[in-house]
Amino acid sequence: MSEESTNPDDDLRSRLHAMETKLRRMRDNRNSHNENARRAADSRNAVQEQAQAIRKSIDEFKLQQKEIRDKALIHKAKRDEIQGHIRELISKKRGRRDEERGSKSIVIELSETEGQIERIERRLETDGRLKLEDENKLLKELKKLIGKRNELLPAVKEHQAITIDLGDMDESITRLKAEADSEHQSMLDCHKQADELWEEIKPLFEERDFLRAEGDRLHNAFLEARKSADEVHSEMKVLLDQVNEIRDSIKAAREEREKTIKDHNQSVRDAFRSPSESEELAGSLEEMLLQSGSLTLGGTGMEKEPVSSEDKLRKAKKRKLGTTRGKV
Repeated sequence: MSEESTNPDDDLRSRLHAMETKLRRMRDNRNSHNENARRAADSRNAVQEQAQAIRKSIDEFKLQQKEIRDKALIHKAKRDEIQGHIRELISKKRGRRDEERGSKSIVIELSETEGQIERIERRLETDGRLKLEDENKLLKELKKLIGKRNELLPAVKEHQAITIDLGDMDESITRLKAEADSEHQSMLDCHKQADELWEEIKPLFEERDFLRAEGDRLHNAFLEARKSADEVHSEMKVLLDQVNEIRDSIKAAREEREKTIKDHNQSVRDAFRSPSESEELAGSLEEMLLQSGSLTLGGTGMEKEPVSSEDKLRKAKKRKLGTTRGKV
């Protein structure tokens, strides 16, 4: 029977070979999952960069749209202000006055103030029947009205209102209506421009949503691939521990056999070693000689007579071995 068929490690070696083959397959499988994860991550990052660029474009368009909408609000405010002036003029024309002074627009209030200033100045210039006391009162009233006008002028300029001529209300109303229509049309134009811009933004929103969904899909694929790679790696660790355990068992058995063979060879060498080559054997033979008084080597020796104590002591001092013939 051959040595290979009788080797006690054959079963362990067969198991080890099968497990190592499985480890290689698992390692390739793990590397494949890691490669899939890397490709998914690269694709995800590229998609996210595209989505980021799309979001930046959307933000820019939305900012432009907001600016246009803000302009529309300004035109609307101007239109509403002018329409308020028109309503006040129509009310004055019909002889109705606002009960609350604070409800008047600053344009109407300014027009009324300038009309009062003009009437006082004309009276002071033309009315020669005024007494000194009445003239002082008029001057005091004029000064007060001029101060009020100076307060109203900046506010009117800030609101870019239209100066109204109360002496010709019909013409003022017509002019205000034209201005109100112009502001209203400007508002509509702004809204139209903003709506057209929105038509350009909508496809960007759709593309952004698609890229976001694609990025999520690729990220999930990345996570799944990493999870699969981690699971295979965990199984490899368990299998690798078993492989190392079998390798250790084979190594220990081999070392045990080597030790057995080494001890056997040493015992054989010791058995064939001559007395002169072995101090242990020489000492043993010397002990036997001292005790028995005779020694037989190779079956050629002969019996000797008992040796006296003095002879034993003398021979012990000499400690010399050899074959003997005859009597001592």
